[in-house]
Amino acid sequence: MTPYYEESNIQIFHGDARELLSELHGDLVLTDFPYGVNEEYDQYQDTEANLQTLIIDLMPLILKSAPVAMITCGVGNIYKYPKPEWIMSWVTPAGNGSGPWGFCCWQPILAYGKDPYLQSGLGRRPDTFIHTETSNDSDHPCPKPLAIWKKLVIRGSAKEDDVIIDPCAGSGITGRACKDLGRKCIMIELSEAYCEVAANQLRQEVLF
Repeated sequence: MTPYYEESNIQIFHGDARELLSELHGDLVLTDFPYGVNEEYDQYQDTEANLQTLIIDLMPLILKSAPVAMITCGVGNIYKYPKPEWIMSWVTPAGNGSGPWGFCCWQPILAYGKDPYLQSGLGRRPDTFIHTETSNDSDHPCPKPLAIWKKLVIRGSAKEDDVIIDPCAGSGITGRACKDLGRKCIMIELSEAYCEVAANQLRQEVLF
């Protein structure tokens, strides 16, 4: 496997995670799946049917590639995934869009595996994250906020030398968060255009 982009402890691979993920192993998989909302992601059409197929194909590989996985899936998709050990959340008090029961003020994080802090004897940590900042600018239809992603990286990896894997890299926010935190990260992205967006994020200096 030849990386599309590589620097120090961060790698991006261009390809289909269903073909590449079995060759990788890390300590945490942190990723933001598509949402089945008919959004166009370059080479991937985000239909509900395609999302269901992706979950069926990719989740078994994710659960084999690391002992811990954290998946952001959207409220409406929680029950499409294998049953998690726990559901964490990030909360936007002012709301972030609308849903069938009003303003959407939280996003679920499906947690698989055992809590890395409890496993390491480091005590308990919260399972909810409060978010008030706006999302970072990105050439991607569904960018995620860097501030939250840093918190998720830290929550899912108790050790600084942990390896974080993101099989649906998108704009590269997981890699950006890992670079800022000094974590190792391996990303896979189907779209070459988004591989370049992710690479451009990583070419920036460390952000604090």
